[in-house]
Amino acid sequence: MPNDTYMSAKAWPFEQARQILKRLDIEKKRGIERGEAPVVFETGYGPSGLPHIGTFGEVVRTTMVMNAFIALTEGKVPTKLICVSDDMDGMRKVPPTVPNPESLEEYLQKPLTDVPDPFGTHASYGAHMNARLCAFLDSFGFDYEFASATELYRSGRYDPWLLKALETFDDIMAVMLPTLGEERRATYSPFLPISPSSGRVLYVPMTSVDAKAGTITFDDEDGSEVTLPVTGGHVKLQWKPDFGMRWAALGVDFEMFGKDHQDNAPIYSRICKILGGQQPVQYVYELFLDEKGEKISKSKGNGIAVEDWLKYAPQESLSLFNFAKPRAAKKLYFDVIPKNVDEYFQHLAAWDKQDEKARANNPVWHIHNGNPPSFIPPVSFALLLNLVSAANASDKDILWGFIQRYAPEANPADNPALDDLAGYAVRYYQDFVKPNKEYREPTDQERAALTDLVGRLKAVDDAEKADGEALQTLIFSVGKDHEFENLRNWFKAIYEVCLGQSQGPRFGSFVAIYGPDETAALIEDALDGNMG
Repeated sequence: MPNDTYMSAKAWPFEQARQILKRLDIEKKRGIERGEAPVVFETGYGPSGLPHIGTFGEVVRTTMVMNAFIALTEGKVPTKLICVSDDMDGMRKVPPTVPNPESLEEYLQKPLTDVPDPFGTHASYGAHMNARLCAFLDSFGFDYEFASATELYRSGRYDPWLLKALETFDDIMAVMLPTLGEERRATYSPFLPISPSSGRVLYVPMTSVDAKAGTITFDDEDGSEVTLPVTGGHVKLQWKPDFGMRWAALGVDFEMFGKDHQDNAPIYSRICKILGGQQPVQYVYELFLDEKGEKISKSKGNGIAVEDWLKYAPQESLSLFNFAKPRAAKKLYFDVIPKNVDEYFQHLAAWDKQDEKARANNPVWHIHNGNPPSFIPPVSFALLLNLVSAANASDKDILWGFIQRYAPEANPADNPALDDLAGYAVRYYQDFVKPNKEYREPTDQERAALTDLVGRLKAVDDAEKADGEALQTLIFSVGKDHEFENLRNWFKAIYEVCLGQSQGPRFGSFVAIYGPDETAALIEDALDGNMG
């Protein structure tokens, strides 16, 4: 019986898990028996380039759905995540970043697994990139099964489906031809033969197909007519038919893909059905945008890489970014990192106060598969960034002096996660905050209020020095006494004049950690023009 709590959970992975459960119910009603066959979740990977943040996003989101399904069915239904590499695709261009790129020019259009490895570590370029993919996924602890398209074709795993594609050649053409331009229609074939003479993947029309013999006939590059079996890796399918065939052959129950696939999804589904399969539950996610709101492109390099994000923040914050609103276009750039770090810990802090129903909708359930850690940092990441700024800290040891003032029991050895956060804050400040600081002169009203604040901070008694709420009230009172119409402008002025930025965390909390006397000195330096 499905878990009742998870059956009503509103988080999108549970919504998708319920769609998969509905798919299984439909199969039962149709008399389809799965036996011990697992529910298959799939992701695809193009190995012409390195794995990237989109690769991480697709696998981490798919894993979230799989975990939700396992929880929904109380682990009584076996599952499997397959990551398929399209490594039989022809190499369209030589990546400029590989060693001696000119040496690969003669291998253009050959399957990536038939191209020598320019790095000299694997049997082929495809094998090298597959190893990079697996190392990438393993570094995050994903539970998956790797599958090579080359192996699937050449081992015979795909043979029954390729023969079926040959039998239904006309049906597949009827799906594909209306989607093509006139010139492409004249030469299109769902089968791409591997040339016996050159080894290249050929985009050529078929002169004949023989379903009974299991062969195709075409003109090779040298002009000779060649007949090949469609089995044994002698051919591969065009990418759209291949997509649908893969669903049928691997029994895929769930796959998600980017919005750029959305228009083609009905094609994949129709071909899957033609081949006797049942199209999987599909989930379309929006593509990431760069800082200018333009679509991120691997070739343009206009986004942020996984290793870049992890230089400045923990992996959980990247998982949260992927979890939140996958169907909304989101800007993926460095300035989204601090917000995601703090929001992650806010969700984590809420966990202990929540019942099972609320927890199922908490992002940390999905980030940690229902078993989140208990660590909550005593200070926010935004606050750490402001401490780095105020103290001009060049290493995290300086930050620890302030952290221990606020949380005396904390230390780097016993709090490695907090120590990591301190290091992230220093690196992020040095690379992104410090270069963009812009201090401004205060207005007369602001100068008077800041001068008053200096005096009041110096007069704070010992009992209030670490009381962030009391200090926040004190600062609030100064703004009110100096008749700021909008007190948000008062706090904004503090940040712009004293820290060179327009926003930050609660200033009272900052003062409690940095110290009232030290904050007073910071303000005095700003009023004297010593900050720029």
